[in-house]
Formats: sequence, C-alpha cells, structure tokens
Amino acid sequence: MPVPSSYNDVTQDKSLRDFTGWVWYDKEFFLLLSWKGQRVVVRVDSARYYAKCLNEFNIYSKERNLKLTFSCFQWINSVFLVEHEMGHLPFEAEIQDIAKFGSVNYFTVAVDNTLTPTTLPPGEIVYKHGNYPPHFFIQSLNFGFFNYAGIDRQVRLYTTPLVYVSDVRVVTDFTNNGGSYTGTVYWMITTNSEKVKVQVEVVDAESNTVVMGEGIQGQATVSNVKLWWPYSMVKTGAAYMYVLKVTVKDSTSASTDIYRQPFGFRTVNKTNTQLLINNKPFYCHGVAKHEDYDLRGKGLDMVSVAKDFNILKWLGVNCFRTSHYPYAEEIMDQADQQGIVVIDESPAIGLVYENNYGNKTLTLHLQAMRELVSRDKNRPAVIAWSLANEPNSRLSISGPYFQQVYNLTKSLDLTRLVTFASSNSNPLSDHVMNIVDVVMVNIYFGWYQDTGYLQTIPYQVPPTLEGLFKHYNKPVMVSEYGAETLTGLHTSPSFTFSEEYQKDLLIQYHQVYDKIRHEYLAGEMIWNFADFLIDQKTNWAYGCNKGLFTRHRQPKMAAFTVRDRYLKMINETQKYQN
Repeated sequence: MPVPSSYNDVTQDKSLRDFTGWVWYDKEFFLLLSWKGQRVVVRVDSARYYAKCLNEFNIYSKERNLKLTFSCFQWINSVFLVEHEMGHLPFEAEIQDIAKFGSVNYFTVAVDNTLTPTTLPPGEIVYKHGNYPPHFFIQSLNFGFFNYAGIDRQVRLYTTPLVYVSDVRVVTDFTNNGGSYTGTVYWMITTNSEKVKVQVEVVDAESNTVVMGEGIQGQATVSNVKLWWPYSMVKTGAAYMYVLKVTVKDSTSASTDIYRQPFGFRTVNKTNTQLLINNKPFYCHGVAKHEDYDLRGKGLDMVSVAKDFNILKWLGVNCFRTSHYPYAEEIMDQADQQGIVVIDESPAIGLVYENNYGNKTLTLHLQAMRELVSRDKNRPAVIAWSLANEPNSRLSISGPYFQQVYNLTKSLDLTRLVTFASSNSNPLSDHVMNIVDVVMVNIYFGWYQDTGYLQTIPYQVPPTLEGLFKHYNKPVMVSEYGAETLTGLHTSPSFTFSEEYQKDLLIQYHQVYDKIRHEYLAGEMIWNFADFLIDQKTNWAYGCNKGLFTRHRQPKMAAFTVRDRYLKMINETQKYQN
C-alpha cells in the first residue's frame, strides 16, 4: 500500500474502499551506524483516525486481534512507541534507545477509522438486525465528505543532536516610517536542556543576515523590513519571507543544533467592519476547499498541490479555509510562499447532538487546538483559527463548550483572530457567535432554501447578513455559498444542477455582495473549489458537485465568471493600496 495515500481507492476491492476498522502497515528500514549517538525520531504527519506504532514486523494475527481496543499505534522492533487520536495533525516518537543501528528495523502502524459520538469528527456505528448479513453495521457520519483513512501524509525519520531545539515561536510587529518600515521580531526558543547557548540570526530572502541576537527569549529590530503581503494587495513584493536561524550549543559538549524557521513580518487586526492585514483593509475573495483527489483520497500528492495553487492564482483567489480539518504542511508552505491567506480550521465538524459535547470531545477539541496552533503558529498566511464547522450552536450547551475552546486558543495565540463557520444565521437562537472575533456564516439561499428561485436571493441575503452585523457589531464573512452542478449539464433557461444555474446563482450573490462589501462584509468564499467524494447517498451523484472545478480540476462554466470577478477585485485593491 503506497504511503502517503488513503487506502480506500487504491485497490479494486469494494470492501476495502468502504472498510471501517483497523488496518496494519508494516515497513522495513535500515539505520546507518553513523546515526548512532544522535537523537532519532520517527514522525507521522497524519494518520486517520487513530494511530498506534511499534517496532516489529513479526506479529501474529492472534496478537493483533487482542489489540483492537487501541487507537493509532506505532511500534519499533516490538516496542510500543506512541498512540495518537485525530487525523490531520502530526505526532512523533524517539527511537534511538530501541532502534538497531547498522541493521534492519521493523516499523508497524495500526490505524482505525471508526468514528463515535465522542470522536472528532463524530459519527456512530449503527448495527442492523433482521434481514441483514450477520454482524452487519454501517458507519454513520455527522459530516458530508468521504471517511478516507490510512497514513495519508509523509512518514519521516530524522535526527538531531542529543541537545536540540524543540520549539521556536516568532512574533512580529512593525512601524510605518512613511514609505519604509522598521520591523521588530520577538523569539521564544525551547530546548531540551537549560545549559545551552542560543544564537539567533534573521536572514532575508537573499540569504543576507540582517540582524543577530542571543538568548532563548529576545527581540531585535530590522531596518527597512519587507512585509509579508497577500499577493492580491500589492503589485510586487508579495509573500516576502525571512528565516530565523537558531543555533543551540551545549555548554558541556561540542553538540550544536541549528534550526531554520521561516516567518514573515505581518500583523492581523480588525475593526467592527473590516479585516486588516498590516493595518490595511483585506477583503477575502476565495473558496473553501477539501483535501480530496482521485485515487489518492486525502493522500498528499505534490503534483496535485502544485496544480491547485496554479488554479487558485488563475482564479484570483486570495484566501481559503481549510475546511474541515488542518491541511498538510506542504499546502500551508505554498500558502506562505505564494501569498494566499488561510483560515486554519480544526477537525471539529459534525458537533450536532448533545452527546457530541461531552468532556471527552472537549478534551480532544482542546488537544486539536493545541496541536494546530503549535504546528502553524509561525505562518504569516494564517490570519485566523476556525474552531469548527457548523456546530449546533442552537444548543445551550454549545456556549460554555466553545467558550473554553476559544479561551484556550486565545491563550495560545493573541496575534490572530478566532472564528468558526456557522450554519445558524439567527442571532436570537445562537450561543456561540457572540464569543468569537469574526462572524462566519454558511448560507444556501437558492439551493437548500427556495431551490430554483434565484430571484429570492436579493431579498434574503441582505437582511440575513445585515442582521448578523447589527447584532454582533463584528465583521461578517460568508464562509460557504453555492450550488450543485453536474459537469456538462446545460439548460436554457437555467435549471438546478446545470452549469448555467450555478453561474446564475453566483452572479445573484455577487450583486448583493458588491452593495455591502465596502460596509461590513469582510469576505466571500464559494463552496467549493472542486468536486469531492462523499459516502454513498441518493441525494449525491458520486460526491458533492458544488465545485467550480471537477474532481479532475477541469473548470465548469462558473469558474470563468468567478475569475472575471476576482481579478477585477485584485486590480481594484492594488490600485487603491498603491
């Protein structure tokens, strides 16, 4: 089985495609003798949903059956390493004390994709009795995308010295000197030893050291600093990146560890009507996405990543939301380097029922935010953390639940906004929108409401969005809107599921947005960038087809409509900003 990849679509076996339960991966690897005496780490970038790892290939099936109560496990040479619950986020373990240097080692990972009311995201195992096969059950899901599983991102072996850098935190600020900027960079370095000397260098994109400093905490001033800008806001110089080069020397040995942390000088703020990047208004014209590709499922594939970012630039997208989970670090790297803004979402989708709000789920949710912020805290592209997608915020229990998640996230990072994508546009019945910094709402007038009647959109969207703004006095973003579209289906006049209907629906929304985007609307994101797979249902024709592009990344008619709009908005922004 290839790694990285979801395993579901790789074979011709229907039972594997639809499988729910444990699968086992085994891998032989050779460790060089030259690695001995160093810290050796195995890192899994993501495995869905549970994972456990060990260091042994030779495990009998009887033993495996006894281990079905475990989550995602890792073993090295029969020694249990680590377990991790939740997909989409990395985990790792040291192996230098159990690995065999100059010899073959055996690495085993057990992965389980079973979802329950207390997992994140939640689901439920439903057993069917009567006229069904013996022990028949279905995995019921609280969300609308396929439950892909497996080791869907990279597995890495890496080394460090025994004294090493374990974390780097970078925070930036700047002052405007009337045409030039003076930047301030703050750093916080964590090491595994207190007896170290820490040297810091700020290196620009041309590999010049522009300033140096010392200490595990400190700050430095950078003259004539170049800011990190979204590509839509400036004609030249977008997405300028620096590197914080951290050198740690052990005072009791000759051990030296060097870590290079990319970062950008960028600030994020808001007014009651606007988002501000580097103290200038930023209007998000973007899409919501999925990690979903033909054959690979949610598996990382750099050709597909490169294609997606080329399409995003062609389309004029300046932001996207990582719906509905954290995306691969390679995708986030591209966003940093290409100047596309990201709203970084946790895997908390499907918190629909009261039994999804218990202590176990809350513990997992807090863990998710800790891990997500830890992973992405230095990324200039990330301007906001999204706590969840479409939780049932009408439940009274959702208020105190999300207050705790919000408080933790803010304690971890005060430099970014915190939000969530809501399906409840009625402030009078909502318990969560008052907590967060920015209102994001998913609306589907003309599709799920008043299907086929596009003439109702100008009468429904404005009072909905204005009502949210007046009630909360916060910027409002539309985080989802769109229509299902079957590629190649054409009707005149437009009819539901036709390419013409999708285009006409988006135009109706755009006419509304243009009247309010200079008032309180801070962004619009179409659902979805591309078609993606969903579990088998009669109301979905081989997946969700709301994409501007097919699953194979070919444009539908509406893609050209959106491209015309977004490129005009970029020209307007750059003319205004410059």
